[in-house]
Amino acid sequence: MVHLVEIDDPADPRLSDYRDLRDVQLREHLESEHGLFIAEGEKVVRRAVEAGFEPRSFLMAPRWLDGLADVLETGDAPVYVVSEALAEQVTGFHVHRGALASLHRRPLPGLVSVLDGARTVVVLEDVVDHTNVGACLRSAAAMGVDAVLLSPRCADPFYRRSIKVAMGAAFTLPWTRLEGWYDAVTELSAAGFTTVALTPAGDSVAIEEAVAGQERVALLMGTEGRGLSDRWMTTADVRAVIPMAEGIDSLNVAAATAVACYVARARR
Repeated sequence: MVHLVEIDDPADPRLSDYRDLRDVQLREHLESEHGLFIAEGEKVVRRAVEAGFEPRSFLMAPRWLDGLADVLETGDAPVYVVSEALAEQVTGFHVHRGALASLHRRPLPGLVSVLDGARTVVVLEDVVDHTNVGACLRSAAAMGVDAVLLSPRCADPFYRRSIKVAMGAAFTLPWTRLEGWYDAVTELSAAGFTTVALTPAGDSVAIEEAVAGQERVALLMGTEGRGLSDRWMTTADVRAVIPMAEGIDSLNVAAATAVACYVARARR
């Protein structure tokens, strides 16, 4: 049975999971401390619950109750019903999609289990923009990539904006963080992956050539602006470039990930 709770006070402590959602540093601390994440929008909330993540609570405007009625009935988490104006006061932005959910995080899987049976993986090095991380995961999932690995300093795929951009891809696509950074690429090579560093460097080969005939491929994507570190570039098995029109030297990391994943998929 749905447990509806109407709230008209923005200071109500029961809304603490949803407070100041635009404050990235505050949210990272709060969500890590309490082991939670926020899903935004009907589709994303539904996908989180369907993927088996346990809700702590829901925050909804009245007009969204019917659309998510079946989801709300699956458990006993409270549904806080608020006006859209009050939701904006609490969260710090206009919740135009009308529905939010706070859900429990799960422990990240180990690297060995994530790589077991994988043929194509995307490896992100220090991609710090949440939107880019979300877009990379969405592209990887769409192109049938088996897993995504993140260096320790990458942005959180379970941050609200990452989840929103990825349309919930992080709920079903296997991913984890690399425990170390320095030897990550050599360890992937030792595990049987051809490590392909995406870079516009002059000694790079076309991405199609780099992945052709390779059984297991790890696509290495670098941070915004600077690209891959010297360490990852020099320890990769091959450097690859996405051929582009004259005068254009690079793509945004999210766009480059989408293209590289498509090419890697085509090699099969």
